Amino acid sequence: MDISIVIPLFNEEESLPELFSWIAKVMLEHNFSYEVLAVDDGSRDNSWDVIKTAAASNSSIKGIRFQRNYGKSAALQVGFQQAKGTVVVTMDADLQDSPEEIPALYKMITEDGFDLVSGWKKKRYDPITKTIPTRLFNAATRYVSNIHNLHDFNCGLKAYKLAVVKSIEVYGEMHRYIPVIAKWSGFEKIGEKAVQHQERKYGKTKFGLERFVNGFLDLMSITFVSRYGKRPMHIFGTLGVISFFFGVLTLIYLTITKTIFGQVGIASRPVFYLGILTVIVGTQLFVAGFLGELIARNGADRNQYNIGEQVNL
Repeated sequence: MDISIVIPLFNEEESLPELFSWIAKVMLEHNFSYEVLAVDDGSRDNSWDVIKTAAASNSSIKGIRFQRNYGKSAALQVGFQQAKGTVVVTMDADLQDSPEEIPALYKMITEDGFDLVSGWKKKRYDPITKTIPTRLFNAATRYVSNIHNLHDFNCGLKAYKLAVVKSIEVYGEMHRYIPVIAKWSGFEKIGEKAVQHQERKYGKTKFGLERFVNGFLDLMSITFVSRYGKRPMHIFGTLGVISFFFGVLTLIYLTITKTIFGQVGIASRPVFYLGILTVIVGTQLFVAGFLGELIARNGADRNQYNIGEQVNL
């Protein structure tokens, strides 16, 4: 199978018939074998009935329905688990992503050798309350992830090698950082393509401003877990040792000023309590790193690594 198209959706009954027809038209024009994995994230409208009707008339359309709303990341993860195509494409169901972009994305994966290609909505049809936070979010993500060639990390229109989606795990609200997760999983050939961004035709956006606050928290979380998840002592132990020795040096300085220079009232000085505090905090951080190391070494995934190729095995 050439292409798996994963579509997470929530309350999109009006746009789905048009989207399915549009995808089928593009796939037929380019003679692609394909499947559409429509993941209904607990919609409260008739989206699931629309999916069932479309699947009855087109065997390439497949549906998965959540019992309740779990979020976009969960919908993508389930879709990735079911995908079988050589190239996996994700897109939103609101008709703002154009299926006409799929052939070019497919070519960039299969011929140009990219592991992942992210769309870039160069010209957006979104309100300023969404575009300005999006730019700040993308700038922060570029800085932290060191992926400087992407302008729009959160664009729903992306293409992946099948191996990429089978090697990563998306949960919480981590769908914004799939390029970051893929890079830290060893897939570093990441490209970008400017794509059309359509105005929303039906309904209204399902996301509020709180997603940007959650987004930055998720970025901090994924950065920490990706870099130190298998070696927590490297971060906690380092910070603990620095804090501990700072406290010890502070207390040694105070001891010298009292015993040699005869200063009195040492215990009433703020720096005295700062020294004691940093010694305690340093010890706690070191113990936290030690406990984290024990947990990591006994974790079920402690020796799970992504293997690119094998020979004679």
